[in-house]
Amino acid sequence: MRTVRVWEERRLLERAPEYRTKLAAERLLEHYLNISRLLAGQLDFDSIIQAVAAEIHHILPYDHLDVCIKMVDGKFHIAYESGIETAWSKHPPALLSGSPIRSALSGEVDYLLTDDACSDPRFHFEGSFSTPIIAHGLKARLHVPLKAQGNIIGALSCSSLKPACYTMHDVRNAQSIADLLAPYFYAIRATEQAKQSAIIEAEASAREEGLRFGALKLTEALEMERHRIGMDLHDQTLADLTRLARHVERLARIPDLSGEQLEPLFRGLQHCMHDLRQIIEEAKPSVLQLFGFAQATENHLVRSVQDSGSVVEWILEDWSEGIADLLEETVGTSLFRIVQEAINNAIRHAHANVVRVQLRDNDGRLLVEVMDDGIGMDNQIEQRGHGIDNMRTRARLISANFAIRNNVEGQGTCVTIHLPQAIHNNSSGG
Repeated sequence: MRTVRVWEERRLLERAPEYRTKLAAERLLEHYLNISRLLAGQLDFDSIIQAVAAEIHHILPYDHLDVCIKMVDGKFHIAYESGIETAWSKHPPALLSGSPIRSALSGEVDYLLTDDACSDPRFHFEGSFSTPIIAHGLKARLHVPLKAQGNIIGALSCSSLKPACYTMHDVRNAQSIADLLAPYFYAIRATEQAKQSAIIEAEASAREEGLRFGALKLTEALEMERHRIGMDLHDQTLADLTRLARHVERLARIPDLSGEQLEPLFRGLQHCMHDLRQIIEEAKPSVLQLFGFAQATENHLVRSVQDSGSVVEWILEDWSEGIADLLEETVGTSLFRIVQEAINNAIRHAHANVVRVQLRDNDGRLLVEVMDDGIGMDNQIEQRGHGIDNMRTRARLISANFAIRNNVEGQGTCVTIHLPQAIHNNSSGG
């Protein structure tokens, strides 16, 4: 009996390695299956990494785990981490050429395995972003590619603070994990790209809609301006000409005319001509074209103050170094209309005592500010709301930054127009 018992014990001992191997394989398979289950329903890179980190640790013990994902353009990559947090995941998308594992990401090698990454020259080269390796003392490291549809989309990396703790057996396990993760990462990357494309398309549509709306508002403003000019011509100039025509008819019946009888006719004609010039000047700023932006602005300041009948001090400061006169004609005219409206608002609606206009060269970009010491925006917004809309619309159509706000210091309003360099007329340069 004793002989049989010894033989059975020996047989169990001989079969124990087989049971241990089988048990290890079953546990490994269970971890792989858990990874597959945990991947379901994850919608972003970080969520995936955090969900599967513990299961990966059972297969490949690590102190630092990261997944590096290549951007669609193939030039940049971004890292997602678990375990030790390093500058890799806090860094914005970086150039692939500076990655310490660029050889694995580019497909030059099938994997990277090192006993001590701190001293391995493969991770340290000119321009490489390898400082986290030294900073956190990452010794043993292994890296395998993530492949989807025959292309490398990233890499799975495991690092340990202990040297020489990974073997080729671990590399094979890491590659199996990477093969599980790759399709999910590929799908999420495609989804993110689709989202970005949708956002860009939506922004482009919004800009197009904004331009369409701006063009509509400008058309309405131009139509209102045409209507105003028509009313001015009808109610004033046409009425004056009609009166003068009747006067001429009466004079035609007089046999002998004297100078005194013709004097009212001459005065009426002069008055009518003056009104016509005024209307034409408002419709087309000839002073702007003949004498430049600063002079045209000064001329409008003088005339606006005179027409208001109020005592208003005006100040024009031109530090633009002449770039205002290098604008394309349509841009210069639109900008002048904005400044005209801002000046008119300050004098007519804000009841300002002082109006200051500044022209500045801000690194090659024209900056115009119209400031007053009037009652401020809050007390006049209802009166000049359409004027502000027109200014914004004109600014948008010439790609200028427009802002209107209450003065930071003291009372009054400040209107700012900042033009881009691109709308300068370069044909006049040397």
